[in-house]
Amino acid sequence: QVQLVESGGGSVQSGGSLRVSCAASGNTVSRYCMGWFRQAPGKGREGVAAIDSDGSTSYGNSVKGRFTISQDIAKNTLYLQMNSLKPEDTAMYYCAAARTHRLYGGSCIDYNYWGQGTQVTVSS
Repeated sequence: QVQLVESGGGSVQSGGSLRVSCAASGNTVSRYCMGWFRQAPGKGREGVAAIDSDGSTSYGNSVKGRFTISQDIAKNTLYLQMNSLKPEDTAMYYCAAARTHRLYGGSCIDYNYWGQGTQVTVSS
């Protein structure tokens, strides 16, 4: 089992950048497929980006070329660098971990654990 705590969200103007972090405890991130998903009010969950234990990555179509996922194994922390932010990126961002090592469409298949989320708001 792993516990996940997100931080680094906030408010930014369109075109700006933010980096959100996810500190893991209870187990090492390298044992899981790790990712970020987001959910805006009234909308469904959307896979943003994911990284597997072999370093392979997957991004959602709406964020390709703008967002970068990375992880620091020594710090047991997952990151999401978000550049060229748009108002449509406004959402609650969640860090998640999956025991199954498979990537698809900006997500790991079947997340088993996730954090409480951090809010990202982009104003026009």
